Amino acid sequence: MQLEIRPDPAEVGRARRWARSRLAGSGIGADEPLAETLILLVSELVTNAVVHTGCPAVLRLSLPGAETGEATVRLEVADTSSCAPVPRCVDGDATGGRGLALVDGLADRWGWSPEGAGKRIWCELDRCAQDGRAATSAFGGGTSAFEGYEGFAYEAV
Repeated sequence: MQLEIRPDPAEVGRARRWARSRLAGSGIGADEPLAETLILLVSELVTNAVVHTGCPAVLRLSLPGAETGEATVRLEVADTSSCAPVPRCVDGDATGGRGLALVDGLADRWGWSPEGAGKRIWCELDRCAQDGRAATSAFGGGTSAFEGYEGFAYEAV
């Protein structure tokens, strides 16, 4: 399933509402940690697409069916900007610039790839891994697309 995103900051809220509505039929309860993490990841990736590219984007969401309890949730945001995500440092007082560092910490896997004239940024959450996730640190988890860049934030430039 997918949602077309206009290059407008108001689209971030619409994307969150759309993702929440898709959770209902997937067997993922709105109060599950997986749902909360997924909505945060939608917010971060759509914000990056809207703010940093100024281009339309497409949000894609692959949710497990109600009958599959241990499946992977995949979130993708494709945009028409060819600019790759690049690591950058932010100081402790900065109010932004931590979006992809947050994705790196919360997703089990994430990355990006060129797609046509643009790119696709994706992340995955393993439903079965979410039960133990609450006890780990916010930046304790998965496979990073920028392994070794802990402490950096990422933005498309």
